[in-house]
Amino acid sequence: MQLPRCVFHLAELSNWSSIKRHGLLSASQLMDAAEVNGAGREQLERAQRAEGVFLRSGVYIRDQRPMTPSALARCLHGMVPSEWYATLNARVFFWVNIDRLNRQRLACEPRSQVVLTLDVGALVAAYGRNVALSPINTGSARRRPARRGAATFVPLDEWLQSGWASETAALGTSPRRKSHPPVELTVHGCIPDIASFTLNVNHLAARQSFGHAAA
Repeated sequence: MQLPRCVFHLAELSNWSSIKRHGLLSASQLMDAAEVNGAGREQLERAQRAEGVFLRSGVYIRDQRPMTPSALARCLHGMVPSEWYATLNARVFFWVNIDRLNRQRLACEPRSQVVLTLDVGALVAAYGRNVALSPINTGSARRRPARRGAATFVPLDEWLQSGWASETAALGTSPRRKSHPPVELTVHGCIPDIASFTLNVNHLAARQSFGHAAA
């Protein structure tokens, strides 16, 4: 098993000033920073966000339209939808594949975006304990969604030793090939020193995709 050399994070351009000041924070930590509490916090963190939301800090948190509670209820194993939303909100996500990043970019139209290209080796050296990999797009439950649960996020050390074995065993799914590449690399919590691992920053205007040459 081998990690990719680079991974990619797509962020709202309107959040760029916050990223430069505070690094990349999970949605839950962005809520902490904006002092979102009570029923409002419960709704944002543990329920589907049908629309994007501006926090009082000015940071924009994206919608979760591809993950309705009813769709998640059909594909979740050992969890309920509220737990899945909370699990995702606790992580920072990176794409391994540029084509998948551009699909997300299309879903964010017409808002301008920024793409951070990260050095995986340096990131893992600093945050390896918090890194987990996923074999699926965890933020989508459309069409025929893959079975998922807590085991979908395979800790880095486990993945390097045995690939997706722990995921398939826990979820009772068909074994994946060792060559099956990760779809997402995630970091639990936050990466305040994100600039230390950033190789490139590309700003994308409306209707502009992220080209392979840019990476």
